[in-house]
Amino acid sequence: MRTFDNARPVRIAYVGGGSLNWATKLMGDLAHDGTLTAEVALYDIDHAAAERNARIGQRYSAAAPSAKVTYTAEKTLAAALTGADFVVISILPGTFAEMASDIAIPERYGIVQSVGDTVGPGGFIRALRAIPAIYEIGLAIGEHCPKAYVVNLTNPMSVLTGALFRAFPDIRAWGACHEVIKTRRTLAFLANQKRGEIHYRMADAKVNVLGINHFTWVNAMSVDGVDMMADYLAFAEQHRDSGWRERPIDMNDEHERYFEDMSKVKFDLTCRFGIAAAAGDRHLAEFVPQSWYLDRHRDFAFGLTPVEYRIRERSQKVAAAEALDSGAPLPPPAPSEEAIVEQLRALLGGEEHVSNVNLPNRGQVAGLPEGVIVETNARFSGLGIQPVFAGRLPPAVETLVLPHALRQTALLDAVLNRNADALLPLFLSDPLVQPIGLARAEQMFGEMIAATRHCLPQELACYCIIP
Repeated sequence: MRTFDNARPVRIAYVGGGSLNWATKLMGDLAHDGTLTAEVALYDIDHAAAERNARIGQRYSAAAPSAKVTYTAEKTLAAALTGADFVVISILPGTFAEMASDIAIPERYGIVQSVGDTVGPGGFIRALRAIPAIYEIGLAIGEHCPKAYVVNLTNPMSVLTGALFRAFPDIRAWGACHEVIKTRRTLAFLANQKRGEIHYRMADAKVNVLGINHFTWVNAMSVDGVDMMADYLAFAEQHRDSGWRERPIDMNDEHERYFEDMSKVKFDLTCRFGIAAAAGDRHLAEFVPQSWYLDRHRDFAFGLTPVEYRIRERSQKVAAAEALDSGAPLPPPAPSEEAIVEQLRALLGGEEHVSNVNLPNRGQVAGLPEGVIVETNARFSGLGIQPVFAGRLPPAVETLVLPHALRQTALLDAVLNRNADALLPLFLSDPLVQPIGLARAEQMFGEMIAATRHCLPQELACYCIIP
């Protein structure tokens, strides 16, 4: 076990280091923490973006007197990874142009998607683009920094985390997702309401997580040692029809309008099955038949996030990053709700940390096959990453989750084995695709492959029935 030494320089390789979202969150968290001595090596296929973020990172460090973090931009993946203790992976599979076709083509066939990055036709095609890239990153980690701890932030989380383990079975990796944070916030609110004063924070809410990424569930919860499950179930029943949020969605704010929800899907699933559905409504809705929620998304008060808005938002983020690079005032180095720095400190021998992550199933979720990527709590410490046994989902919920877990594993197999013949049957089996019938689904699949074939390995891009 390695004792925590805050003077020892830790090398962090950031793959996708030109990121406009996650990279600056990490910068702010490292600056706020102020105890880690770190060298952050940013790598991105857009080297200029990585150089810009390196300069912004240096500004964050300079603005926080206690911060001991330096930032550089590396021109090659190998250079960034060499000697790394810790690797962050945050990339965009393809471009927003490809994502736009992932959404628009199924819409022409009557399939509505609220996100399109995990399951459904959009998530499926995105995985085809992303798996080969993440697999190559995993191979490079095995070659250049085999002992590094690796966190994947890229969706589709399950198949991409699985690709890392296929590339390098001894990799010390996990997939990190913040969706469960929303349920923990609600739980803290309920505990404060019960206490009669604001006392608890999201971090005080403890939950037992089980399921797969973005289709996560919680079957036990507590705050300050008090069991809160009955309180949460009653709250969900109370607000099942009306929905609930600590403050209303600002309909004039496009981001809130397209990315926030009123928990009506969460509460409806919770009341149906007697176990808390724990991801955001926009993600949960895509795992079940379209008639449940997507067809009635306005009634259930969640947005369908248009790619056109994502493109405009990205332009705004680029402008904001360029302004920071030109000397605009930095946001205060307030901590985000992400757990990466806490996880890193724990792995270096600091205070033990427990949070929900994605790992291969080694029995932590009973009822799901060994090896599929599941989401449960895990314990981070100087001993490494140890998944926490979470138990088994109720039979009715397991019936919904299991086919997705099996499909994700089979999709990973098909892509890595370059087995194009296996793709269409898997695509047809998704609950959003099944209702449109074989002939139309096959036609749609061909159109989607044609739209993204330039991003695919040749053996997979050959499937195309469009003349």
